Amino acid sequence: AIPTIAPYFLPDVLRQFSEEFPKATLIVQENTTDALLKSCTQGEIDLAILALPVSVKYLEVEELFEEELLLVLPPNHRLAEKAKIRVSDVEPYPFILLDEAHCLSDNIVSFCRKRSFQPVAVERTSQLAMVQELVSLSHGVSMIPAMARRRDQSDRRVYRSLSRPKPMRTIAVAWNPYRFQSRLLKAFRQHLHQ
Repeated sequence: AIPTIAPYFLPDVLRQFSEEFPKATLIVQENTTDALLKSCTQGEIDLAILALPVSVKYLEVEELFEEELLLVLPPNHRLAEKAKIRVSDVEPYPFILLDEAHCLSDNIVSFCRKRSFQPVAVERTSQLAMVQELVSLSHGVSMIPAMARRRDQSDRRVYRSLSRPKPMRTIAVAWNPYRFQSRLLKAFRQHLHQ
C-alpha cells in the first residue's frame, strides 16, 4: 500500500482478516504508487492499495471508497475560526506537501488547479506525519486524508472541511489478473470492501 494509506487503513483490515483467517500469512510492503504498480505488473506482489488515478496496462483496478481531504491548520490560524472555508480562502497561504513521488500531492495540486490556483509549496517531506508537524509549527497549511485525521489525537492542529466541492481522493485496489488468484487472495480483496 502507499504510505498515505498503509498506516491508517491497513491495521484494522489486517486485524479483522487475521481473526477470520488465523493461519494466513500476510506480508505488507509500503511503497510509492509507481513502485507498487511495477511490482504488481511483474507478479512480485499480489495486490496494491493506492489512490486513483493510475494509468497502467494489464492490471485490474477496482475502486474501494472515496475519502475527503481535510484542510489542516495550526490552531491559531485565522481560518481555524471560520465557519465555512472556501478554496479561495486558502489560496494566499503557503502549502506543505509530500514529495512529488507521492500521489497525494498530485491530488492536492490537481484539485487546486481546477479551482484556478497553484498552491505554493514552501516545504516538501516524505512522511504525512511530518507534514502535520510542520503545519503545527505554522510553516504553512496542507490537506490530509480523513483516515489520517482519524488517527491524529494532537491538539496542536485543527482540521476543517472545505466548502463544496470538497477535495476527495478515490482509494482502489489493483492486481494482476494473469497471476494465480488464490481463494485467500480473493477473500482478502473482498475484505477490503468491508
